[in-house]
Amino acid sequence: MAESPFPDVRWGSESSFIRKPAIAFAATKPGSWVIRNLAGIDRKLLERSNGRFTVLGPIAAPVILLTTTGRKSGQPRTSPLLYYRENDRLYVVGSNFGQQHHPAWTSNLLAEPRATVAIGGKKIPVTATPVTGAEKVRIYDAFNEMVRVYGEYKNRTDRDMRMFALSAA
Repeated sequence: MAESPFPDVRWGSESSFIRKPAIAFAATKPGSWVIRNLAGIDRKLLERSNGRFTVLGPIAAPVILLTTTGRKSGQPRTSPLLYYRENDRLYVVGSNFGQQHHPAWTSNLLAEPRATVAIGGKKIPVTATPVTGAEKVRIYDAFNEMVRVYGEYKNRTDRDMRMFALSAA
């Protein structure tokens, strides 16, 4: 099997004593609000470190900085996102913390699937492919297993959350 084009680096530890309570807090509505409001700070930290450091680092959350092309503006739009890795692909979910509307970055990827991720100090061009059907269910379950907030997000909305596989371009 070929080596993944995406570095497998995270700071922090999955066995950190703060991981479980932090994830439990993140699954609550106030926790989602806090994380949403930290996103701007996290975006700056991720941009300055080229995807090496994140506010969620101490709990070893796998975070990328995804830069899409705005479907209306044509300008670069950057979002910090949790990801799930499987072989040579990264997966991202448009959970939007369980809100009733899709996050803008998902509409941007539907309009223009070419994007860039910053991860582990590297910027990597990617192509996004929507994930559907049984694969989507399986990957969503893997997200929820990894960071147990996704089941809660799913319970907050009746919309079909968009999911994308990111492959190195």
